[in-house]
Amino acid sequence: MVITEVRIKLCEANSERLLAFCSVTFDNAFVVRDLKIIEGTKGMFVAMPSRKLTDRCLKCGCKNHLRARFCNLCGTRLDEHRALRAADGRAKLHADIAHPIHSVAREQIQNAVIKAYAEEKERAKLPGYVCTYDDYDYDTDDLPVSYGAVVNDLGKATRAHGPHAAPKGTHFQADLPAARSASKNDDFAAGIS
Repeated sequence: MVITEVRIKLCEANSERLLAFCSVTFDNAFVVRDLKIIEGTKGMFVAMPSRKLTDRCLKCGCKNHLRARFCNLCGTRLDEHRALRAADGRAKLHADIAHPIHSVAREQIQNAVIKAYAEEKERAKLPGYVCTYDDYDYDTDDLPVSYGAVVNDLGKATRAHGPHAAPKGTHFQADLPAARSASKNDDFAAGIS
């Protein structure tokens, strides 16, 4: 694994602990975005991109973040201690989306990111500084026009297929009578006025 590029987006000075966001490119082929550089109690560290963990309300089944005190749908009070706990007793509220498997890889990424952060801070002091975090690495002339163009570039042929089936599930209720939908909306509008 070779880190071929690190891009940094500095945060404003009024941010307490979050210093910057960054993206890391591996082998000129794979990018991981939204890593965070954070000032911790023991110095700077790199936090991997993550998502908030959720669970379901026992009464209605609606998804809620683990810090939620009440259900977003039915308003039922939720158990505030329902999150899993780490060995140190802290609640586990986020799950990494991408992360290194072993400490050597973590150190390699962290060292590269912190070095790039220091260099970016120096560049930010220069007149005419422009952040390159959101720049793209390709020219629009190099982009394939369509999926078919990509497949043709690979030397394979595409063929048309038939139409897709109608969507199924709770969000698509085409079988409900229009009168029932209208009365529901009328009740809602009457409650607002």
